[in-house]
Amino acid sequence: MASDREYLEYVLDMLSSLDGISYKAMMGEFIIYYRGKIVGGIYDDRFLVKPTESARRLMPDATPEVPYPGAKEILSADRIDDREFMNELIRTIFDELPEPKKKR
Repeated sequence: MASDREYLEYVLDMLSSLDGISYKAMMGEFIIYYRGKIVGGIYDDRFLVKPTESARRLMPDATPEVPYPGAKEILSADRIDDREFMNELIRTIFDELPEPKKKR
């Protein structure tokens, strides 16, 4: 099932105080970037984030989910309606994520 663009707009609005948030549409879903790094994505109208140590610490009860068949588990953002929390979550996990691979 493809994600709804309205849900994407809602998530982007919740993250709007962060400079450098962007997205890329991919096969009916959306990959979310912060300052060039993939922080998560929207899959079946669920905002899922990379399972870093800080994400696990900030969301100890977050449900690990598989965004699509064959993918690794990532965490469901459990407080999507809390703008302050969502911004803190993205800022915090950013430092734990690898640098983007250089394009050839």
